[in-house]
Amino acid sequence: MLNANIKTLRKSKGLSQEELAVKLNVVRQTVSKWENGLSVPDSEMLISISEVLETPVSTLLGENVAESTTDDLKAISEKLEVINLQLARRKVTRIKLLHWLFFSICAVIIIVFCILGVLNSPYLGWDYADPETAVLGTFFHSFEYLFVRAAPIILIGAIIGFFLTRKKE
Repeated sequence: MLNANIKTLRKSKGLSQEELAVKLNVVRQTVSKWENGLSVPDSEMLISISEVLETPVSTLLGENVAESTTDDLKAISEKLEVINLQLARRKVTRIKLLHWLFFSICAVIIIVFCILGVLNSPYLGWDYADPETAVLGTFFHSFEYLFVRAAPIILIGAIIGFFLTRKKE
């Protein structure tokens, strides 16, 4: 029983004799001897085998373990299909979100450019003798200066991102 159970559980985990041997720090021939009933692992090795194969020692020593049936494989494949569909939906949702984020960035940049154009830098005519006005004027000038230089680059990137994330049919 033990030899058949080790072999069945090893195969169900998708392990070769060599891979199991490496995980247990033994040679492949030792695993082969266990599976052919020519030798029996000691108690410490049984515990190690049960940990690697993720099964209780009592199952290893108990009655024969049935191999996976096609029903089990079908159930697993159905679960994987559901997971793949969920992942695909998440990906589509992320792409839609990015698409509208790029669109929003483009719209905000264009609106701010229009506002700056209409205002025509009113802070240039302010009286900077008042410290509060000087700080506010400096802030507006810095914002306008940085925006006018950075916004075109960001706008081009957002436009490219908008077209790359559009839905292709």
